[in-house]
Amino acid sequence: MLTKKQWEYCLEQFGEMFPDAHCELVHENAFELLVATLLSAQCTDVLVNRVTANLFQKYKTPEDYLEVDIEELQNDIRSIGLYRNKAKNIQALCALLIENFDGEVPADRDLLTTLPGVGRKTANVVVSNAFGIPALAVDTHVERVAKRLGMNRWKDSPLMVEEKIMRWTPREKWTDTHHQIIFFGRYHCKAQNPACGECPLLPLCREGKKRMKGIA
Repeated sequence: MLTKKQWEYCLEQFGEMFPDAHCELVHENAFELLVATLLSAQCTDVLVNRVTANLFQKYKTPEDYLEVDIEELQNDIRSIGLYRNKAKNIQALCALLIENFDGEVPADRDLLTTLPGVGRKTANVVVSNAFGIPALAVDTHVERVAKRLGMNRWKDSPLMVEEKIMRWTPREKWTDTHHQIIFFGRYHCKAQNPACGECPLLPLCREGKKRMKGIA
């Protein structure tokens, strides 16, 4: 397993490789980010951005989403996976935003997770990117990188990954670290064909060393 000292080295390398890592979901406010993040489950940010380019022109407020039939909203997001369920959740969360929060997105992770379709990961993305509150969302990229490096065990849950990374990472760096690990996983340590041979973390990466041994 990775030591804390080795993790600190990983953080330095993530920062050097991807100093400009950021949220790639295009949005102009917390409400748009909430909708975009909900849509991004099991879907690429590229596809979500393609869909929201038109969606966010048509719908500006929670009220706007509730003024159309569910079938129309489904049609607007049809190219996204699980679009029927996501359309239902968007309308349900819009109704709750109006009912419980005066139509405003709450800047609180626990309150956000009371909304339909909003899990811990989505809530962390929203509070960190829309409100500047340090948080660390664990998506498939973050989980994969942490487990390949040996930061976490293969059987650990996303929550266990989140808690370990937060414990070993300075709080003020949580949000940047989240983005940098995502970029590292998305563009370097890919699910298929990770770039182990040119990775600065290879000497301490259990998965990388195993893969390179298989190539040798």
